[in-house]
Amino acid sequence: MRALAITVSNRASAGIYPDRSGPVLVDLLRSAGCQADGPVVVPDGSAVADALRDAIAAGYDVVVTTGGTGLTPTDLTPEMTRLLIDREIPGIAEAIRAAGVNGGVPAAMLSRGIAGLAGTTLIVNLPGSTGGVRDGMTVLRSVLEHATDQAGGGDHRAPDS
Repeated sequence: MRALAITVSNRASAGIYPDRSGPVLVDLLRSAGCQADGPVVVPDGSAVADALRDAIAAGYDVVVTTGGTGLTPTDLTPEMTRLLIDREIPGIAEAIRAAGVNGGVPAAMLSRGIAGLAGTTLIVNLPGSTGGVRDGMTVLRSVLEHATDQAGGGDHRAPDS
């Protein structure tokens, strides 16, 4: 699986502080068996859609974003993602939020991240914190191989007789 990590942060993209969640995301994607690139660091807004468009065109199987899913006026990652996906997969985003809340982080319910398919590319939005990335990747890792297989046209396996 080819994966790309995209960090969405106005301050990290401007060099005000280093990207902390993107490198964690890349490591977790690699530990999940992905050939992971990035992190690509972009500011909030239309740059997110541009980076996603480029990743889709490059044929990535999975693109995971970190950041831009909160409630501030500049948090637009879900809106930019929604512009590009063909089909939403609400269960992934719901499971990520539920895992955070059940793990003792009530603010996890405030994440507006979404997940969906743009053609055969799975796109998942995670929160911008390193903890949110770790929690989200724990959930995503459990379905990543199956989801990308299905997105690429794989069929359900017949049950063993």
